[in-house]
Amino acid sequence: MAHGASSWSRFWNRGGFWRALLLAVVYLGVYLLIGFLLSRVLAPGGSLRGETGSAGDVFFGTGVPILVTGVLLVAFAASVGWRRELFSRQTLGGRRWMWTAVIVVLAINVFALLSIDYAAAGLPLVGAWLVTGLFIGFVEELVTRGFVVDLMRKAGHREIAVALASAGIFAALHLANLFTSTEGVAVVLQQVVYTFFFGLCMYLVLRVTRTLIAPMLVHASTDPTLELHALFPANGLLGVVPTLSTYIVVLTGLILLIALIVSERRRAAAAPAFE
Repeated sequence: MAHGASSWSRFWNRGGFWRALLLAVVYLGVYLLIGFLLSRVLAPGGSLRGETGSAGDVFFGTGVPILVTGVLLVAFAASVGWRRELFSRQTLGGRRWMWTAVIVVLAINVFALLSIDYAAAGLPLVGAWLVTGLFIGFVEELVTRGFVVDLMRKAGHREIAVALASAGIFAALHLANLFTSTEGVAVVLQQVVYTFFFGLCMYLVLRVTRTLIAPMLVHASTDPTLELHALFPANGLLGVVPTLSTYIVVLTGLILLIALIVSERRRAAAAPAFE
């Protein structure tokens, strides 16, 4: 048994992109399976409506499946001895310009929070979304800014590759919406582009704060506010910002990606001088 556990840990501690991708695919498969089984139990005559339904639909259709998957991910982290390193303060920090990612995303979320018709939404649905948002932020960031980043760094990849893998795998996970959502292909592909640059912003949040908790909390504040604003928008100019959030995040992410590439090239060029 000890030998098997050691082999298990050694396999994952080699790191690399393909192990990161494998872990993300297994995570997605488990999440979808749990959601499917839960919908059959709670709604045998149909299915839970997930993000667009009632408070119960949101919590049981989206929140509970991702919470159960999160518990399994924490168990996996414990099995390979990564729990402490994932949540400890990171040695690689960021630069001041990386705070732009934090400011832009939080600003969008605040504007969305202030432009929701809470009377129309109702307290139960708002509460269900806030709780579910915490689960989403914790689990999705644990996978992509936690496991993926850690696996890429263990394999010795440069940080630009780490950033692109983290954002790319995060975006690719949302391709599952092609099969689980009633929205068209064009809308889902737009979501994938958005989530790539949102994922890049979360990577920069990780870098500049040096803790995985920060992108988890920023992410947790994003899904509930934007979803509730989309479903129950209040009249007013404040709603313009969250309405344009996709374009704002994509433009911000693109600019920050260019800045990151330049910064990492300069850091790599200067590295030999400190050896």
